[in-house]
Amino acid sequence: MSEKILLVEDDPRLAGMVQDYLGEAGYLVTIAPNGVEALSKQKSGVFSAIILDLMLPDMDGLEICRTIRTTDNIPILMLTAKGDAMDRVVGLELGADDYLPKPFEPRELLARLKAILRRGGASGKAEILRFGRLEIDRDAREVRLDARICSLTSHQFDMLDVLARSAGRVLSRDALMDALKGTALEAFDRSIDVHISRIRAEIEDDAKKPKRVITVRGAGYLFARTQD
Repeated sequence: MSEKILLVEDDPRLAGMVQDYLGEAGYLVTIAPNGVEALSKQKSGVFSAIILDLMLPDMDGLEICRTIRTTDNIPILMLTAKGDAMDRVVGLELGADDYLPKPFEPRELLARLKAILRRGGASGKAEILRFGRLEIDRDAREVRLDARICSLTSHQFDMLDVLARSAGRVLSRDALMDALKGTALEAFDRSIDVHISRIRAEIEDDAKKPKRVITVRGAGYLFARTQD
C-alpha cells in the first residue's frame, strides 16, 4: 500500500510539482494550502509523514509543528526559506525531524522523506536497553523513565539509541553524523546540540545538570553506563 503524505504548502505551483514527483515515486500526497486545513487533516491519523512549509497565509508553520507535537510523533520535514538558520533551529527544538531549505531539488526532497520514514517506521530487534530507571525499547521505539513514556521524535530516538549502544564511550559529532546516515545534520549547524537538548529535557531529572547524556568538552557526548 502506498504511504500517504500530507503536504502543507500554499504555493499551488510548487505543491502540484511536489505532488506529481512524489506520486511518481509511489506516494499518495494530500495538499493542505493553509494551517487550519493541515491540522484538520492531520487529526485523521492516516498520514505517514508531513512536509510542512513554514510560511503559510494563516498560521506560522512553527506553531503548526508545536501543535502537532503535543499529540503526535509523526515524522515532520520542514521547508524553510534559504538562509533562515534560526527558523531551522527553532523548528528542530519544537520537534521537526528534518529540514530542507528552498529552493530545493525534488530528488533531495524524496531522499529526505525516505530517511525520516525509515527512522519513523523502522523496528529493531525485540530488545530493551535498561539503564537504572531509564528504558529504551528498541522494538516499540519508546523511551520510558519511571514507566513514563518520553516524548521524542523518531530522529531523537535514533540519536539516543546510538548513544546508549555506545554507553561509556565518547561519541564526537562526526561519529553521530556517520551513525545517523541520511539526516540533515551538518558540521556547521546547531542541530545536534538542539536534539541533545530536547532528549535531555525528556530523560534527565534536571536537564541543566545532565547525568545521562553528558557533554565532554571538545570531544562530543557520552551516555553514562551507570545510572540511578
